Amino acid sequence: MTTAAVPDAAEIARLQGRTVRVLAAGQVLGGVAFGATVSLGALLAADLSGRESLSGFATASVTLGAALCAIPLARLAGRRGRRFALTLGNVFALVGIAIVILAAAIRSFPLLLAGVILIGAGNAGNLQSRFAATDLATPQRRGRDLGTVVWATTVGGVLGPLMTTPGEVVGAAIGMPPLTGAYLFSIVAQIAALVLYLVTLRPDPLMLAQRVALSSGSSGPVVESDRPVAARYAMLAVAASHVVMASVMAMTPIHLSHLAGVGTGHAGHGDTTAVTQLVGVTIALHVFGMYGASPLFGWLADRLGRVNTVLIGLGILVMSLLTLTLWPDEHAAVIVGLFLLGLGWSAGTVAGSALLTEATPLARRPRRQGLSDTTMTASAAVGAVLAGIVLETFGYGTLALIALSVVAVTAALSPLGRR
Repeated sequence: MTTAAVPDAAEIARLQGRTVRVLAAGQVLGGVAFGATVSLGALLAADLSGRESLSGFATASVTLGAALCAIPLARLAGRRGRRFALTLGNVFALVGIAIVILAAAIRSFPLLLAGVILIGAGNAGNLQSRFAATDLATPQRRGRDLGTVVWATTVGGVLGPLMTTPGEVVGAAIGMPPLTGAYLFSIVAQIAALVLYLVTLRPDPLMLAQRVALSSGSSGPVVESDRPVAARYAMLAVAASHVVMASVMAMTPIHLSHLAGVGTGHAGHGDTTAVTQLVGVTIALHVFGMYGASPLFGWLADRLGRVNTVLIGLGILVMSLLTLTLWPDEHAAVIVGLFLLGLGWSAGTVAGSALLTEATPLARRPRRQGLSDTTMTASAAVGAVLAGIVLETFGYGTLALIALSVVAVTAALSPLGRR
């Protein structure tokens, strides 16, 4: 497409609708693989390492992989388009899944972490889907379009953890290592997502947005200013929401195995199905909280403002962490706390991402978006490692209490987001 052939506003709106639908379908498929990793990563890490204090390294590795690849993938998107970056992420995830299965078979903890890092690299592509939904969006619909794509992860994200029990049955039938059967479904989903992006994400939304900007002489379909202070607060809000969610969520499978009276070492193999079912249901509800209400938070971000919606999310995180601090040994309380944890993450991520996009001109967006994802995932990687130590030393309730301090600092700095 040449500059002279840039479509009009009505055609751009039609293409934006189709782009959101394609991205949403890709998120459904990508969420299956990530949901399985969330549910099984900590259990596999504890089993292969023989130490529960190292269980947080699984979540740390998946977030480290996302952190390492967020900026390179964002730069690739800026040069070659969103489609290239998203499909490359799918390839990383497929290779990572294969390595995780091999690591479980030969019982290699370092190889497991290498595989999970690659899955995290694939998740970096999935994370950038929400920004791809804003490339052609108008400010009046930016939050809702972003929230719609985040919401689509609900299906895959909930389905992934629920696949742990049937996956174990299928995996055992074909001789797969324990705790890896669900990855069979992940492989199929990742291949389908790769084909979907290659075939249907045309024209590329970011490339088209850049052509529109060149044609109109503006920063995009609507002229926007650069607000670096607000952009930095947006990065903080997204990173804080994510590190709180990831740190607590990463330790929940281990904590639930304690509540069920089931070990995670070699001796626990006979109880694998009971543990995976307990963990799968709880994490599935948590993931539903993460993604299910994202269109609502997108709408609120468009109507009430980005910073106000971030504060709503922080308030929900406070309720979650207080629940987990006061009743850490009650399974029902853990379920409620994890569900609220997901809701708070959703509000902070959707509103923060929308604030970052609108506070940044089009030419700088891929770079800042990549920096935001790197900050978010790197901080979560560190948080997950420290969370394992805190869990083993002080307990689950103390972990939630420490996370509460991160929420308090982020709320106190919220005036920066209005500059």
